[in-house]
Amino acid sequence: MYSLDVRNEAIKLRKQGKTYSDINTHLNTNIPKSTFSGWFNNIVLTKANTTKLEKNILRKLARSRQKASVVLADKRIAYLENLKNRNLHLLELVNPSIIKMLLSILYLAEGAKHKNTAFLGLASSSPEIINFYLCSLKKCFDIDNSKFRVRIQHRADQDSQSLEKYWQKLTKINPKQFYPSYVDKRTKGKKTLKKDYKGVCTIYYFDTAIQLELEILANSVVKYIVQGR
Repeated sequence: MYSLDVRNEAIKLRKQGKTYSDINTHLNTNIPKSTFSGWFNNIVLTKANTTKLEKNILRKLARSRQKASVVLADKRIAYLENLKNRNLHLLELVNPSIIKMLLSILYLAEGAKHKNTAFLGLASSSPEIINFYLCSLKKCFDIDNSKFRVRIQHRADQDSQSLEKYWQKLTKINPKQFYPSYVDKRTKGKKTLKKDYKGVCTIYYFDTAIQLELEILANSVVKYIVQGR
């Protein structure tokens, strides 16, 4: 099937430490690995060429992994974009009532449940959740910014002042309304591994009526869905 000249040239290239794909590229052929294996069965490479072949194989593997990684990344991007596009139409349904229901469910999951308190309390380390919470409160209720209070809880190796400035900028709440930060003593001597961890931000808002309304609404929504009514 292949001429003797092709076979001899392939063997010559193999002795130089070339990989199967290198040989096919050089000869402008598409010879199967099984054929190469038969041709090269009795070849003994020098130590130098054995090392060269091993390096070439590792280089090929690294390149293949890189290409595979790019392909997988592209597939994931396309997959996530498809998920996003499938649900974009739901945004057309968003109105103040929907926002209020979402806010109530968030408070049900993350908010303080203490009875007989005079405030709402919600804590999160997620800037997105804190932003959503504050924006939703202001869209659904007549909010008095002076009633907000904030406390930051963080790990022992983190700087209180820089974290407070971060959350002050994000929440746009007056720095004078921030309580002194709380350091979690359990983390003393332990390094913070997550570089983007900014501690836990707890937002207090002194209004019992809003707290009760959100809790009652959330419980009503859950009951409605569970009972299928």
